[in-house]
Amino acid sequence: MFSFNGGPGSASVWLHLGAVGPKRVKMLPDGNLPAPPYELVDNPESWLEHADLVFIDPVGTGYSRPAKKDGGKKFWNLDGDVESIGEFIRLYLTRTNRWTSPLYMVGESYGTTRAAGIAGHLIGKGIAFNGILLVSSILNFQTARFTRGNDLPYRLFLPTYAATAWFHGALDHQTTLEAHLAEAEEYANGKYVLALAQGDSLSESDRQEAIDTLHRLTGLSNEYLDATDLRIDIHRFCKELLRSKKRTVGRLDSRFLGIDALAATENPEHDPSMTAIMPPYTAMANDHIRRNLGWETDTPYYVFNPGELWKNWTYGENGQGYPDTSEALRAAMSKNPHMRVFVASGYYDLATPYFATEYTKNHLSLDPTLRGQLTTEYYEAGHMMYIDEGCLKKLKDDVARWMKS
Repeated sequence: MFSFNGGPGSASVWLHLGAVGPKRVKMLPDGNLPAPPYELVDNPESWLEHADLVFIDPVGTGYSRPAKKDGGKKFWNLDGDVESIGEFIRLYLTRTNRWTSPLYMVGESYGTTRAAGIAGHLIGKGIAFNGILLVSSILNFQTARFTRGNDLPYRLFLPTYAATAWFHGALDHQTTLEAHLAEAEEYANGKYVLALAQGDSLSESDRQEAIDTLHRLTGLSNEYLDATDLRIDIHRFCKELLRSKKRTVGRLDSRFLGIDALAATENPEHDPSMTAIMPPYTAMANDHIRRNLGWETDTPYYVFNPGELWKNWTYGENGQGYPDTSEALRAAMSKNPHMRVFVASGYYDLATPYFATEYTKNHLSLDPTLRGQLTTEYYEAGHMMYIDEGCLKKLKDDVARWMKS
């Protein structure tokens, strides 16, 4: 099983030391930040009993560096990234004599974009996978880019807004999470689509009905919803939901709360769900590699590279519109009808919302005979659902059952 994370610009440390590997970073039970110093503990939910694990740090992450000056530009684009990781997999199979092994691939976040692209790329080179695991998936970026004229994210993010408001007690009525999500999904797929599509031609009565419904679902005030023209941007939501309490909610995991210097700003100062995991994972990755694995170097290990890689990253021709590797996944499944796909989504993930993943899955144009090859599981946590101890066990059990089937 080949494993990598996303970003782009992230090392494979999150899946490695969070869910899949034999060791994991010890967080608080719900995944929140513990007090330092941090600990690396045994992971009884490791996937190692089901597959040999190969963790890949793409060029510019971890200790991986371009061999030549300015050489990173060859790799820091969607096509170059897919081709380079695909070539690594080919070389690994060759040098370790594993061409006859069952093959799996797990990616998280942008790593799912990469995994779908690799599946389509490698099937053309004769490398077929038994299964692809997509953790917090995003294949079609139109589902998550809040650009003018693209109303799709507003409705696809709505169920996660609703889940977040429910979790933090921001609603003015009582309901269960399941019932609240069902109501949000029905509205997002129905009347909300029509309201957004009508734009300025929406009647006053229909507009007021939309405002009242959005208030019921998200807990945001009618005045705010009216001012945003019924369109709730993700970063503004993270700031607005608990503004009166001077708290923000996380993007990667909207269960987490942040504290800003000023409540009056438009966007949060930081993502509290990212700042909760960066120190423990950075410390434990460096300690584990040096102390336990014996690799001694003063070179920095890039858990996440927001510098040179990000400045040079491009989606190439795909970036002219919305990057999308869902067609590559469909093609791979059509050419290899034995390949199965497992999708893991968190209800509190505002980076790659579960309903956006559902939309992409429902628009793959898969042949009816292949639709049963897709399995989806949901978790009451965020983007990295496995930092929550209950979700970590559920994820392991779900993946084990899926692989054994």
